[in-house]
Amino acid sequence: MSHESSALVLAGNGTNCERETAHACRMGGFGRVDIATVWEWLHGDVSLERYRMLVFPGGFLDGDDLGSAKAQANRFLHSTPRGQDQSLMKQVGGFIRDGGLIMGICNGFQLMVKLGLLPALDSDYGTQTVTLTNNDSGRFEDRWVWLRVEKSSPCVFTRGLDKLYLPVRHGEGKLVARDSQVLDAMEKSKLVVVRYADPATGEPTNKYPDNPNGSQTAIAGLCDPTGRLFGLMPHPEAYLFRTNHPRWTREQVPDEGMGLAMFRNACEYVKNQ
Repeated sequence: MSHESSALVLAGNGTNCERETAHACRMGGFGRVDIATVWEWLHGDVSLERYRMLVFPGGFLDGDDLGSAKAQANRFLHSTPRGQDQSLMKQVGGFIRDGGLIMGICNGFQLMVKLGLLPALDSDYGTQTVTLTNNDSGRFEDRWVWLRVEKSSPCVFTRGLDKLYLPVRHGEGKLVARDSQVLDAMEKSKLVVVRYADPATGEPTNKYPDNPNGSQTAIAGLCDPTGRLFGLMPHPEAYLFRTNHPRWTREQVPDEGMGLAMFRNACEYVKNQ
């Protein structure tokens, strides 16, 4: 695998944040950033060997008709690119073994958990142990939330970060573990990366609307044991500039948005490998 700072943003079939996400990768320092559709990959026009980071951006894959990202997950498991002998999922597995980074945002996070890429307890990639389901509010949530970053997590994307203010926009963002053993194992392995937080105290909360979906233990994002795979429901690519902030005309807001740091951390990790 090349050590060039390169990223692939996978689009198509209902994604709608690929351009913002690609721009975030460029701002974070990636020298080469490509946007491609899953169909180009299946046609044989895309090779993960060219990239160091794969990003699944937000949107509504296949209209969420079978549940969020479920159709795309089935496509990854059972579809093989033309002229090749490995399914998309097996190629992703090779990408992980070669040290690649994967980031899933909102719908991309939903895809990663349904493929079993997160939390991947004991590095078991491919076994689904958590899901993201309908918000407790019973409606689509479009609001800004505070997040607490768990500093003990191995996640490379959140190194040096403490708290974040980012927007959510989803109907199926409630994280639920298969059982209490899975929840306990995620906590023990430090795989919870960010949690919805009370804006006054900074502590994790299950109170609506600070926790906009009712996720168990306020989980907003997870990583795998290596820290190289990361998914979250809030949108870091939607807060890159001060003018993205909902109150930028009424408050003193830094020029750089809080979401950019995640992409910069990813790029720095790649360049140091």
